[in-house]
Amino acid sequence: MPLYEHVMIARQDLSNTQAEGLIEHFGAVLSDNGGNLVDHEYWGVKTMAYKINKNRKGHYAYLRTDASAPAVQEMERLMRLHDDVMRVLTIKVDEHAEGPSVQMQKRDEREGRRERR
Repeated sequence: MPLYEHVMIARQDLSNTQAEGLIEHFGAVLSDNGGNLVDHEYWGVKTMAYKINKNRKGHYAYLRTDASAPAVQEMERLMRLHDDVMRVLTIKVDEHAEGPSVQMQKRDEREGRRERR
């Protein structure tokens, strides 16, 4: 099955447990349609570059999935209809990277950084 990566932004007035509950809910939707939630990360509340629906901040979540296209389309459709989800980005990838995402790594652990002058 194809591999996908999703980034979701939820409203800022949700609690952390409610935001993580959204991840579990959409993972269940995906598994009900024959897909598999490989990994997920909750990135926390972050400030956005511009306001979305009168919100300056949002709960960010990152999901790695292994699912067919109809299962991903159904999950995206339900995400867009959900009142608490503001934005969704889905990208098809060839393979999932091992370990945590760049957002969760410490600056010292990142590869390919050069020394500042």
